[in-house]
Amino acid sequence: MSTRRKLITLVAGAAAWPLATRAQQPERIRRIGVLEPLAVDDPEALARVAALAQGLQQLGWTVGRNIRIEYRWGAGDADRIRQQAAELIALTPDAILTCGASTVTPMLRATRTVPVVFVAVVDPVGASFVDSMARPGGNATGFTNFEYSMGAKWLELLKDVAPAVTRAAVIRDPDISLGAGQFAAVQTAAPSLGIEARPINVRDAGEIERAITGFARSGNGGLIVTGSGLAAVHRDVLVTLAARHGLPAVYFERYFVTAGGLMSYGTSVVEQHRLAATYIDRILRGEKPADLPVQAPNKYELVINLKTAKALGLTVPDTLLARADEVIE
Repeated sequence: MSTRRKLITLVAGAAAWPLATRAQQPERIRRIGVLEPLAVDDPEALARVAALAQGLQQLGWTVGRNIRIEYRWGAGDADRIRQQAAELIALTPDAILTCGASTVTPMLRATRTVPVVFVAVVDPVGASFVDSMARPGGNATGFTNFEYSMGAKWLELLKDVAPAVTRAAVIRDPDISLGAGQFAAVQTAAPSLGIEARPINVRDAGEIERAITGFARSGNGGLIVTGSGLAAVHRDVLVTLAARHGLPAVYFERYFVTAGGLMSYGTSVVEQHRLAATYIDRILRGEKPADLPVQAPNKYELVINLKTAKALGLTVPDTLLARADEVIE
């Protein structure tokens, strides 16, 4: 079954339930909105919404029985995401799940009353999504996926796997504060590792290709792909260009590496969707986002693709392999 058909089955098909259940005393149906930056037919999108649905079901919330989930898909289009945020608010949901700063920002501009649970956000205080990590204070709370300092870690890993690298193109979304913050962290760490960092903006596939192709004309280059919804949407383009130009690259999420990328270090956004179900459950049962502390990850995963390393002519150090949580061969 195709990814699109699976997703349609998960999202739409779950709205039907047995006649015997309908004959029973009906439960109140709670409505949840979900705003994702990915496209509806993206395999990563399927994994995320499946994790959310499973997490909710484990807590007693079943689609079609006592909850209904309304999905909207941004596909990396900022205008579309803004429109879809307004659409979800118009449905008067009991809670909304957002993923990444590109979806949280327009959602909180659209409402300061509907409870919002976010995942995959780096600096919710600096972005004014919450007042503080411990006491969010408004209508939003959720889960961070790393801090800006992760940029230095990605650069260290790039140098570990490719010691000859002296130039790093930092792929970022310039339209969110996260893009500037992550680049600044990489740029600060770069001199101590003998690397020159250069930002590359990720708005569309054409811009990415032109920038990386130009960067690759000089030698000893590598890529750091920082966290953003746009990078996730364009991950196949990024992985393909890295391979075409022989650029070792470090990514912020595992799904880049399973798509053929060299290495990733970060948290699982799929798992964060499962965790988000716990906060949605608490909100549906009467708690307020203002009183639910923002949670930071307690685990980061290092994933290495040895097949890609071989294609790039790299030998991954044994010390790095020993630290890896997953090695793809």
